[in-house]
Amino acid sequence: MRALLLVDVQNDFMPGGALAVKDGDQIIPVLNELLKMKFDAILATKDWHPQDHGSFAASHGKEPGEKIDLFGLEQILWPVHCVQGTKGAEFALGWDVGKVEKVFYKGIDKTIDSYSTFYDNGHRRTTGLELYLREKGIKDLYVAGLATDYCVKYSVLDAATLGFNAYVIKDGCKAINLQKEDEEQAFQQMREAGAHIITSKDI
Repeated sequence: MRALLLVDVQNDFMPGGALAVKDGDQIIPVLNELLKMKFDAILATKDWHPQDHGSFAASHGKEPGEKIDLFGLEQILWPVHCVQGTKGAEFALGWDVGKVEKVFYKGIDKTIDSYSTFYDNGHRRTTGLELYLREKGIKDLYVAGLATDYCVKYSVLDAATLGFNAYVIKDGCKAINLQKEDEEQAFQQMREAGAHIITSKDI
């Protein structure tokens, strides 16, 4: 049994968005090809932050890119993005959202960020994704979305730790690259955790 997980394909991560991922819109045609393939479940996630989330630089009067201690965890500060109920938090246009059977929301607790689609950054609270996959009998998890070096990476690392066979669809992901080597380091970390780095043509 296999599932497709589409991570944070939201307006604020598209070109022109509040936290734009360079060329983020280029994954949309790849997603449309993936959505034509046979999966036992097609799932998606949304960053879904309250307005005053602790990961926002504006919440602390600081600049994006600065780091702080947020309730015991190091936190990179981001521009305000994917605020609950805003246009920026909506799914980006151009792909068939109707094929998604369930959406998992993350980053909803203002005191902690949530890169992984399974847990918050402190592994204090689950999104319910693991239980859903297990109830469906899913073993193989194919992951695409935004961004390679944050939410995709941490989702895949957790998936591997939880015992799923994780496949990262390289052409279906784009990175933020705060440092130019971040993307390649992310792929390396995922490989070392046991994930398979593939392209959509390999499926």
